[in-house]
Amino acid sequence: MTDAPTARPGEIAAHPKLNITYRTDPDRVAALLPPGIDPVGSPNVHLGVYCVPIRGEPEYGVSTKVDASWNGVVGQYSLGIGIDQEAAIFISAETNGQPKFPCSIRYFRLGDRIEATCTHQGYTFLEYRGTVTGEVPTDGTDLEHNEWWTKYSRAVGGAEGQWDYPPHVVHVRQVSEPIHVEALEGDLVLRESPWDPYTELLPVEEIMEARLVTSLHKEREITNAGPLDPDAFWPYADTIGGSRWPGERGGPRSAA
Repeated sequence: MTDAPTARPGEIAAHPKLNITYRTDPDRVAALLPPGIDPVGSPNVHLGVYCVPIRGEPEYGVSTKVDASWNGVVGQYSLGIGIDQEAAIFISAETNGQPKFPCSIRYFRLGDRIEATCTHQGYTFLEYRGTVTGEVPTDGTDLEHNEWWTKYSRAVGGAEGQWDYPPHVVHVRQVSEPIHVEALEGDLVLRESPWDPYTELLPVEEIMEARLVTSLHKEREITNAGPLDPDAFWPYADTIGGSRWPGERGGPRSAA
Protein backbone atom coordinates (compact mmCIF):
# COMPACT_ATOMS: atom_id res chain seq x y z
CA MET A 1 0.00 0.00 0.00
CA THR A 2 1.07 3.60 -0.51
CA ASP A 3 1.67 5.99 2.36
CA ALA A 4 -0.93 8.49 1.08
CA PRO A 5 -4.42 7.31 0.08
CA THR A 6 -5.27 10.74 -1.34
CA ALA A 7 -3.16 13.43 -2.96
CA ARG A 8 -3.28 17.03 -4.11
CA PRO A 9 -2.57 17.84 -7.78
CA GLY A 10 1.11 17.42 -8.54
CA GLU A 11 1.82 15.04 -5.66
CA ILE A 12 3.54 11.73 -6.34
CA ALA A 13 0.48 9.82 -5.11
CA ALA A 14 -1.54 11.35 -7.96
CA HIS A 15 0.96 10.22 -10.61
CA PRO A 16 -0.83 8.03 -13.19
CA LYS A 17 0.38 4.54 -14.00
CA LEU A 18 1.52 3.76 -17.53
CA ASN A 19 -0.17 0.48 -18.53
CA ILE A 20 0.88 -1.29 -21.73
CA THR A 21 -0.61 -4.59 -22.88
CA TYR A 22 0.74 -6.67 -25.73
CA ARG A 23 -0.03 -10.10 -27.14
CA THR A 24 2.67 -12.76 -27.34
CA ASP A 25 2.96 -16.42 -28.33
CA PRO A 26 0.75 -18.53 -26.01
CA ASP A 27 3.38 -21.28 -25.91
CA ARG A 28 5.89 -18.76 -24.52
CA VAL A 29 3.53 -17.82 -21.69
CA ALA A 30 2.82 -21.47 -20.87
CA ALA A 31 6.54 -22.23 -20.68
CA LEU A 32 7.07 -19.62 -17.96
CA LEU A 33 4.17 -20.66 -15.72
CA PRO A 34 5.06 -23.16 -12.99
CA PRO A 35 2.90 -26.32 -12.90
CA GLY A 36 -0.36 -25.55 -11.10
CA ILE A 37 -0.62 -22.00 -12.42
CA ASP A 38 -2.38 -22.33 -15.75
CA PRO A 39 -2.44 -20.32 -18.98
CA VAL A 40 -5.72 -18.85 -20.14
CA GLY A 41 -7.09 -17.98 -23.55
CA SER A 42 -5.46 -14.54 -23.69
CA PRO A 43 -1.65 -14.73 -24.07
CA ASN A 44 -1.23 -11.14 -22.95
CA VAL A 45 1.72 -9.46 -21.27
CA HIS A 46 0.95 -6.51 -19.00
CA LEU A 47 3.65 -3.90 -18.39
CA GLY A 48 3.17 -1.20 -15.78
CA VAL A 49 5.47 1.74 -15.13
CA TYR A 50 4.66 3.76 -12.04
CA CYS A 51 5.75 6.12 -9.29
CA VAL A 52 4.15 5.80 -5.85
CA PRO A 53 5.07 6.97 -2.35
CA ILE A 54 6.62 4.14 -0.31
CA ARG A 55 8.27 4.70 3.09
CA GLY A 56 7.84 8.44 2.73
CA GLU A 57 9.60 8.83 -0.62
CA PRO A 58 8.90 8.20 -4.32
CA GLU A 59 9.35 4.65 -5.61
CA TYR A 60 9.70 4.18 -9.35
CA GLY A 61 8.83 0.70 -10.59
CA VAL A 62 8.14 -1.49 -13.59
CA SER A 63 5.98 -4.60 -13.36
CA THR A 64 5.59 -7.51 -15.77
CA LYS A 65 2.63 -9.89 -15.58
CA VAL A 66 1.03 -12.49 -17.82
CA ASP A 67 -2.57 -13.69 -17.89
CA ALA A 68 -2.97 -16.89 -15.87
CA SER A 69 -5.28 -18.71 -13.47
CA TRP A 70 -4.92 -20.48 -10.12
CA ASN A 71 -7.59 -22.90 -8.91
CA GLY A 72 -9.93 -21.61 -11.59
CA VAL A 73 -9.57 -17.94 -10.64
CA VAL A 74 -8.35 -15.86 -13.57
CA GLY A 75 -5.75 -13.20 -12.86
CA GLN A 76 -2.14 -12.42 -13.67
CA TYR A 77 1.10 -14.16 -12.74
CA SER A 78 3.87 -11.73 -11.82
CA LEU A 79 7.24 -12.34 -13.46
CA GLY A 80 9.03 -9.36 -11.99
CA ILE A 81 8.81 -5.96 -10.37
CA GLY A 82 11.86 -3.77 -10.89
CA ILE A 83 12.10 -0.88 -8.42
CA ASP A 84 14.59 1.80 -7.45
CA GLN A 85 14.15 1.45 -3.66
CA GLU A 86 16.44 -1.17 -2.15
CA ALA A 87 14.67 -1.16 1.22
CA ALA A 88 11.48 -2.59 -0.27
CA ILE A 89 13.10 -5.34 -2.35
CA PHE A 90 14.26 -7.90 0.20
CA ILE A 91 11.52 -7.48 2.81
CA SER A 92 8.89 -7.90 0.08
CA ALA A 93 10.48 -11.13 -1.13
CA GLU A 94 10.93 -12.51 2.40
CA THR A 95 7.42 -11.87 3.62
CA ASN A 96 5.25 -12.31 0.53
CA GLY A 97 7.36 -13.73 -2.28
CA GLN A 98 7.00 -10.53 -4.26
CA PRO A 99 9.41 -10.84 -7.23
CA LYS A 100 11.26 -7.53 -6.84
CA PHE A 101 14.71 -6.61 -8.14
CA PRO A 102 16.73 -3.38 -8.44
CA CYS A 103 16.00 -1.29 -11.53
CA SER A 104 16.66 2.30 -12.60
CA ILE A 105 13.56 3.94 -14.07
CA ARG A 106 12.96 7.25 -15.80
CA TYR A 107 9.29 8.11 -16.21
CA PHE A 108 7.56 11.41 -16.77
CA ARG A 109 4.74 13.27 -18.45
CA LEU A 110 5.36 16.65 -20.04
CA GLY A 111 2.19 18.07 -21.54
CA ASP A 112 0.78 15.27 -23.67
CA ARG A 113 4.17 13.55 -24.09
CA ILE A 114 4.94 10.39 -22.10
CA GLU A 115 8.38 8.83 -21.75
CA ALA A 116 9.63 5.83 -19.78
CA THR A 117 12.91 3.91 -19.78
CA CYS A 118 13.91 0.98 -17.56
CA THR A 119 17.54 -0.07 -17.00
CA HIS A 120 18.82 -3.17 -15.18
CA GLN A 121 22.43 -4.40 -14.96
CA GLY A 122 23.48 -1.76 -17.49
CA TYR A 123 20.88 -2.80 -20.09
CA THR A 124 18.07 -0.40 -21.01
CA PHE A 125 15.62 -3.17 -21.77
CA LEU A 126 12.37 -1.20 -22.07
CA GLU A 127 11.54 2.15 -23.63
CA TYR A 128 8.20 3.78 -24.30
CA ARG A 129 7.52 7.12 -25.93
CA GLY A 130 3.98 8.18 -26.66
CA THR A 131 1.41 10.93 -26.86
CA VAL A 132 -1.95 11.28 -25.12
CA THR A 133 -4.74 11.04 -27.70
CA GLY A 134 -7.79 11.56 -25.50
CA GLU A 135 -9.68 10.62 -22.39
CA VAL A 136 -11.26 7.17 -22.01
CA PRO A 137 -14.68 7.33 -20.29
CA THR A 138 -15.03 5.63 -16.90
CA ASP A 139 -18.33 4.65 -15.31
CA GLY A 140 -17.38 4.46 -11.63
CA THR A 141 -17.39 0.66 -11.61
CA ASP A 142 -14.99 -1.01 -9.19
CA LEU A 143 -12.52 -3.43 -10.76
CA GLU A 144 -11.28 -6.56 -8.98
CA HIS A 145 -7.78 -7.69 -9.85
CA ASN A 146 -6.21 -11.02 -8.87
CA GLU A 147 -2.46 -11.45 -9.00
CA TRP A 148 -0.30 -14.49 -8.23
CA TRP A 149 3.16 -14.51 -6.67
CA THR A 150 5.19 -17.53 -5.57
CA LYS A 151 7.00 -17.85 -2.27
CA TYR A 152 9.59 -20.55 -1.49
CA SER A 153 13.02 -21.19 -0.05
CA ARG A 154 15.38 -23.95 -1.13
CA ALA A 155 17.21 -25.92 1.56
CA VAL A 156 20.36 -24.61 3.18
CA GLY A 157 23.33 -26.02 1.29
CA GLY A 158 21.39 -26.32 -1.95
CA ALA A 159 20.58 -30.04 -1.84
CA GLU A 160 18.77 -31.09 -5.02
CA GLY A 161 15.01 -31.11 -4.60
CA GLN A 162 15.07 -30.07 -0.93
CA TRP A 163 13.22 -27.14 0.60
CA ASP A 164 13.27 -25.16 3.81
CA TYR A 165 9.93 -23.73 2.73
CA PRO A 166 8.29 -25.50 -0.24
CA PRO A 167 6.60 -23.41 -2.93
CA HIS A 168 3.27 -21.75 -2.22
CA VAL A 169 1.07 -19.42 -4.23
CA VAL A 170 0.47 -15.95 -2.81
CA HIS A 171 -2.84 -14.38 -3.83
CA VAL A 172 -2.98 -10.60 -4.14
CA ARG A 173 -6.56 -9.37 -4.46
CA GLN A 174 -7.12 -5.70 -5.15
CA VAL A 175 -10.22 -3.59 -5.72
CA SER A 176 -9.88 -0.19 -7.33
CA GLU A 177 -11.92 2.39 -9.18
CA PRO A 178 -10.36 3.98 -12.28
CA ILE A 179 -11.04 7.69 -11.91
CA HIS A 180 -9.13 9.06 -14.89
CA VAL A 181 -7.93 7.13 -17.95
CA GLU A 182 -6.23 8.46 -21.07
CA ALA A 183 -5.40 6.61 -24.29
CA LEU A 184 -1.91 6.77 -25.77
CA GLU A 185 -0.31 6.33 -29.16
CA GLY A 186 3.38 5.58 -29.19
CA ASP A 187 6.22 3.12 -29.56
CA LEU A 188 7.20 0.34 -27.18
CA VAL A 189 10.77 -0.89 -27.62
CA LEU A 190 11.93 -4.04 -25.83
CA ARG A 191 15.68 -4.53 -26.25
CA GLU A 192 17.70 -7.71 -25.89
CA SER A 193 19.01 -8.20 -22.36
CA PRO A 194 20.17 -11.40 -20.65
CA TRP A 195 18.79 -10.04 -17.36
CA ASP A 196 15.34 -9.12 -18.69
CA PRO A 197 14.77 -11.52 -21.61
CA TYR A 198 11.50 -10.18 -23.04
CA THR A 199 12.65 -10.41 -26.66
CA GLU A 200 13.63 -14.05 -26.20
CA LEU A 201 10.90 -15.36 -23.88
CA LEU A 202 7.93 -13.03 -24.42
CA PRO A 203 8.31 -11.42 -27.86
CA VAL A 204 5.78 -8.83 -28.98
CA GLU A 205 3.27 -10.01 -31.57
CA GLU A 206 0.80 -7.14 -31.29
CA ILE A 207 0.40 -4.08 -29.08
CA MET A 208 -3.11 -4.20 -27.63
CA GLU A 209 -3.28 -0.88 -25.81
CA ALA A 210 -1.36 1.76 -23.89
CA ARG A 211 -3.04 3.94 -21.29
CA LEU A 212 -2.42 6.29 -18.41
CA VAL A 213 -4.54 5.22 -15.46
CA THR A 214 -5.23 7.05 -12.21
CA SER A 215 -7.13 4.83 -9.75
CA LEU A 216 -8.66 5.05 -6.33
CA HIS A 217 -7.48 1.96 -4.43
CA LYS A 218 -10.15 0.60 -2.12
CA GLU A 219 -9.05 -2.87 -1.00
CA ARG A 220 -5.89 -4.97 -1.00
CA GLU A 221 -5.44 -8.42 0.53
CA ILE A 222 -2.34 -10.62 0.41
CA THR A 223 -2.94 -14.23 1.44
CA ASN A 224 -1.35 -17.66 1.25
CA ALA A 225 -3.42 -19.41 -1.44
CA GLY A 226 -1.95 -22.89 -1.03
CA PRO A 227 0.97 -25.12 -2.02
CA LEU A 228 2.38 -26.02 -5.40
CA ASP A 229 3.82 -29.44 -6.20
CA PRO A 230 7.40 -29.11 -4.84
CA ASP A 231 8.89 -31.65 -7.26
CA ALA A 232 7.22 -30.13 -10.32
CA PHE A 233 8.21 -26.64 -9.21
CA TRP A 234 11.91 -27.44 -8.66
CA PRO A 235 13.00 -26.54 -12.25
CA TYR A 236 11.35 -23.12 -11.79
CA ALA A 237 13.06 -22.28 -8.50
CA ASP A 238 16.29 -20.88 -9.97
CA THR A 239 15.56 -17.41 -11.30
CA ILE A 240 17.33 -14.26 -12.44
CA GLY A 241 17.77 -12.31 -9.22
CA GLY A 242 14.48 -11.72 -7.45
CA SER A 243 12.39 -12.01 -10.62
CA ARG A 244 10.67 -15.14 -11.93
CA TRP A 245 12.56 -15.16 -15.23
CA PRO A 246 14.29 -18.57 -15.46
CA GLY A 247 17.92 -18.30 -14.36
CA GLU A 248 21.03 -20.16 -13.37
CA ARG A 249 22.46 -19.67 -9.86
CA GLY A 250 20.67 -16.33 -9.67
CA GLY A 251 21.91 -14.98 -12.99
CA PRO A 252 20.99 -15.40 -16.64
CA ARG A 253 21.12 -18.91 -18.04
CA SER A 254 24.25 -19.85 -19.96
CA ALA A 255 23.96 -19.95 -23.72
CA ALA A 256 23.27 -23.48 -24.99
